[in-house]
Amino acid sequence: MHIITRLDMGGSAQNTLLSCSGLAEKYSIILAHGLSLESGMTATERHALDSQVEAARQKGVKLLPIPDLVRRIDPFSDLRALVTLLKHIRYERPALVHTHSSKAGILGRLAAKLAGVPLIVHTPHGHVFYGHFGLLASKIFLLMEKIFDVITDRTIALTEGERKDYLNLAVSKAHKIDIIHSGIDIGRFAPGQTDSAALQKQLGIGPHTLVVGTVGWLLPIKGPMHLLHAMIALWQKEIDSVLIYVGKGELEDKLKAEAVSRGVSDRVIFLGWRNDVNAIMQLFDIFVLPSLNEGMGRVLVEAMAAGKPVVASNVGGVPDLVKHEYNGFLARPADAQDLSHYIEKLLKNDQLRFRMGQRGQVLARDYSIEKMIIKLDQLYFSLFQDNLL
Repeated sequence: MHIITRLDMGGSAQNTLLSCSGLAEKYSIILAHGLSLESGMTATERHALDSQVEAARQKGVKLLPIPDLVRRIDPFSDLRALVTLLKHIRYERPALVHTHSSKAGILGRLAAKLAGVPLIVHTPHGHVFYGHFGLLASKIFLLMEKIFDVITDRTIALTEGERKDYLNLAVSKAHKIDIIHSGIDIGRFAPGQTDSAALQKQLGIGPHTLVVGTVGWLLPIKGPMHLLHAMIALWQKEIDSVLIYVGKGELEDKLKAEAVSRGVSDRVIFLGWRNDVNAIMQLFDIFVLPSLNEGMGRVLVEAMAAGKPVVASNVGGVPDLVKHEYNGFLARPADAQDLSHYIEKLLKNDQLRFRMGQRGQVLARDYSIEKMIIKLDQLYFSLFQDNLL
């Protein structure tokens, strides 16, 4: 049984759906999930998610909706969700419970332990120990993870950077942590599968204009404002380029207002959530991820698979994917000047962009869905063997 608070188009939910679908060929898989009402999905997003859920169901995944399993802290809903999970786990009697993200990790692991499940696995999908909340809340989450690690057989880190954080913060021990990267459909992002010229014309981008793009939630933790300020510094140097944001979030209106107030609104394109990111990615000359905290950054692999050089913040698991001065550059987090420096370096050197993009394509092959499923299967099998001994 896998447990997650919400299914949406975010990285953790996508990883979980892909994992369940891939593992269903060998195991009997149940996916318990919340209703995702907090995600505020558009009709297009909901349709795309429904298609993915139906595909998972067709592969044999049993979906188990739990209305009280919400992302926000709500004592009454949380208690009801715990009781519901406990009831379902006792009825289904899974050999292993695999929880995903912080909230589901707490409720799911507690329910599994109370129900006497033999094996418990947890994937944080990037921790919340810094950058997401204030100091007090971060310390509480850190303490909770330390407590719940006692009843966890294995924790899955998406990257070596995330693993090091768990060890340095004494959340878990080395022998209890496995690194399994989040799997990506590499082939979907390979170059040459879209009419880039037509899409460029549709978006009003000149044929010789360089494109800097980012994909992700427009939230403070993702650092989109730092990217805008970095680009404004470049435009002051009269570098012919545009900035594309693909995604939505609470900072969208603020970003648009900032672009207007700085007189650059004609150079910033907001596309909102899109289901054709693989096509839009082909327009980018440079991909930028200015996050302040990032477990892995699935979108980095997508950009690499598309042959794009990357500029990203040197945080979390990002250095596992972006090798500084090899397939991209690592900038100081929350530092618009540093971002601007590396973006300018790439914008001014088309050969460097090409070389870094080619190297990224090769590196991206290690992050396929197939390799993720193989590693998960190997982990489960080893746990089952150890449990029988």
